[in-house]
Amino acid sequence: MARLSFLVPILFFLIWLGSFLIVGLEESGYAFVLFWFALAFGLQSKPAWKAFSFPVSILGVVALGMFFPQYFQEIQGFKLTGLINPLIQIIMFGMGATLSWRDFGAVAKSPKSVGIGILAQFSIMPLIGFGLAKISGLEPEVAAGLILVGSSPSGTASNVMAFLARANVALSVTLTSITTLMAPLMTPILMKLLAGQFIEIDLLKMMWDIFKIILLPVGAGLLVNQVLGSKSSWIEKLLPLVSMLGIALIILVITAAGRDSLLEIGGVLILLVLLHNLLGYGIGYGFSRMIGMKEQDARTLAIEVGMQNAGLASGLSNILGKIATVGLAPAVFGPLQNVTGSILATFWSKKNVKKNSLT
Repeated sequence: MARLSFLVPILFFLIWLGSFLIVGLEESGYAFVLFWFALAFGLQSKPAWKAFSFPVSILGVVALGMFFPQYFQEIQGFKLTGLINPLIQIIMFGMGATLSWRDFGAVAKSPKSVGIGILAQFSIMPLIGFGLAKISGLEPEVAAGLILVGSSPSGTASNVMAFLARANVALSVTLTSITTLMAPLMTPILMKLLAGQFIEIDLLKMMWDIFKIILLPVGAGLLVNQVLGSKSSWIEKLLPLVSMLGIALIILVITAAGRDSLLEIGGVLILLVLLHNLLGYGIGYGFSRMIGMKEQDARTLAIEVGMQNAGLASGLSNILGKIATVGLAPAVFGPLQNVTGSILATFWSKKNVKKNSLT
């Protein structure tokens, strides 16, 4: 059955290759998109490869937006970019609904690890983004996107990767939660300091925008969890699927909106974003080990630092009215980090470490 699952993507790949050679790239889109989705389905048939299924399906979503942008930009006068912020709020509500006050109580048990994680989150990636923006040679608004994604908190995908990597999941959830709640303050300040020379930043407005996108829905989700208690278990089961679909739709809409610009500068931007992402993992891990953190916590910090909430960055670029420029780096970062994160988590999953709680 597993072999049969991989025959279909191979068939679509061969069809795409033949179409590409005969009629050209533009006309081969259907087969290329179907190849990625068929491959994602095929990966589900092997437990060891299941972790790659979602990242591969996201590559299919990107291909869909690149080949057929006209279908995902506007419907009967409604610009689909208007869906980005409501979708982010749904995802943030889902995050809040899975949290409890015990998650925040973990800070008191491990102030050192949490403090180091927060410091790393709001220093390493913003500074790398600033450095890359300065040397990139990209137009200012596009370069600012590198700083924006670097100044965002970690996303919920990092918690999944921490679990797969045999890292400290409790620490991962705590860091994601706290850096997310700190984002309305920290992200605007970092953007004002580091990106102010690239684009105009209204500090107070950005704080309010992030408050609406993050704190209100997270708070609502946390409240629902507290009120419903055990009755909210069905919500917790449903929300991961809703979140994955929301992330996929956000990436689709952003890719379609910025398609022309991505074709112009895509190669350079992909290289810069990949470097940003990998340096986040590497410096996050190296810094953790250098100061004496345990292997499990060092893995956690590497993943938390390297994986950003690209959805939030996309939402902010949309509010700024610069989704096709500032929003390009987040649009590339989101799919890319899912692929690199899955590869890193799979690599680490094969290297056992002594399990420890939040330390």
